[in-house]
Amino acid sequence: MDLQKEIERRRAFAIIAHPDAGKTTLTEKLLLYGGAIQLAGHVRAKKDRKKTKSDWMTMEQERGISVSTAALQFLYEDHILNLLDTPGHEDFSEDTYRTLMAVDSAIMLLDGARGVEPQTIKLFHVCRQRNIPIVTFINKMDHFARDPFSLLDEVEKVLGITAVPLFWPIGSGPDFKGVYDLRSKQVFRYEKTTGGAFPAPTATGGLDDPELKALMDEELYETFREGVELSSEALPEFDEDEFLKGNMTPVFFGSALNNFGVELFLQRFLEIAPRPANVPLETGDVLKPNDPNFSAFVFKLQANMNRAHRDRVAFVRITSGTFERGMTVNISGQKKTARLSSPVAFFGQERSTIDNAYPGDIIGLINPGLYKLGDVLYTGQEPQFHPLPRFAPELFARLVPEDTSKLKQFRKGLQELPEEGVVQVFTTGDGSAIIGAVGQLQFEVIRHRMEDEYSVPCRLENVGYECSRWIKPEDKNKFSGYDLVVYDEKNNPVVLFKSEFRMQSFKREKPDVELFESPIRSIA
Repeated sequence: MDLQKEIERRRAFAIIAHPDAGKTTLTEKLLLYGGAIQLAGHVRAKKDRKKTKSDWMTMEQERGISVSTAALQFLYEDHILNLLDTPGHEDFSEDTYRTLMAVDSAIMLLDGARGVEPQTIKLFHVCRQRNIPIVTFINKMDHFARDPFSLLDEVEKVLGITAVPLFWPIGSGPDFKGVYDLRSKQVFRYEKTTGGAFPAPTATGGLDDPELKALMDEELYETFREGVELSSEALPEFDEDEFLKGNMTPVFFGSALNNFGVELFLQRFLEIAPRPANVPLETGDVLKPNDPNFSAFVFKLQANMNRAHRDRVAFVRITSGTFERGMTVNISGQKKTARLSSPVAFFGQERSTIDNAYPGDIIGLINPGLYKLGDVLYTGQEPQFHPLPRFAPELFARLVPEDTSKLKQFRKGLQELPEEGVVQVFTTGDGSAIIGAVGQLQFEVIRHRMEDEYSVPCRLENVGYECSRWIKPEDKNKFSGYDLVVYDEKNNPVVLFKSEFRMQSFKREKPDVELFESPIRSIA
């Protein structure tokens, strides 16, 4: 296989959105157009409809929310797409951050009526920190939607990124008639469909086409025409370089639920979305995807994806070279090698064994405890990747089994689930465990999964701490009884404070003691 040709075919991307903006629906419709599924379902729909392919965990299917990252690989025309469906709930920022380390671009999905929402802002800033190019899709145009200029202005003012429309909507709600392609000067008419129906959009001529005028009343036509003319005069043209730097977002409009504008969007997205990119290294150099040496990194661990086998899977993003089944690789930070004999490609919970993979691909490796988050797998010289981020938890509790006869299963779950990075486990001086999380839902998830996957019902007991910071080992005896010193999984000391106020008081009392929001290299 020609490595460069395979790199050119691939796109690795994620969808970022506020809950209920339509992320699951858009994901399904992309899969539908790629031929990966035959019928689109709805997470919140009736029980006899199809579950969302990307929401495989029991809790996700019951609640209709995504709380873990799913990998979905599918083919569209000659492109291989690796879509990472990120958790939409705000509590899962850490898992989402790691996921966004594994993509080359992101689709920012906005509700046409609501515009930029709080969770969108958080996820956008994560992308901005990594200079991830962002393509915007404004959804639900078949419902009431705000004026397109108002939406574009909000994107620019709230997010600080130049928004350039490549499509222009014709009306909204009951008056929604389609979109106008500002490049090809064609109108694509809206025809309502649902489920698996996806007829090709009907294209008409330009602004003066009598057929277009016949679709709407004179007032709507004049409003649409003025919008197109004003957008061409007042808004900047799309600049690919600015887009790839993360400074500009192209904007599209449509209705994912009714399959309108999605394939048009997908085709244009594949034109402009970046191929697998160079990876910046800590040395200041970059690792090119066409480097002949193989490299990849572990960005996610997931326990119990296959309930029948109770297995654990490492999600790996390939960054350079060619992956071949059965190859032997080195593992960073360990004096170990691993033979990669059972690699899989993912489609939600479904898997298929693969023989080869290339930069941009996401593959799964069965993990018998060998791989850790952030591990780099490589041949040749070890590339010095930047470490995956970690966050200081803000909520703490003791997880206590209701049935003490199930301590073995409890310990197994308490070892395996935190390896995924959903929660952090800290050990106290007397050996008991305290769980730390960034959001309340994480506590609910680990309690649910303990019962559902390990058959251990548990309860959570509040421990009265609200913030945490890593400290240097030599400072661990400088804290009073108000604070609790615990240890993370690498035995790094961490101090838990009763409140933000208490932490600030400590800083004033002992300014010589450094507090860190994540493990520092000297101790990690």
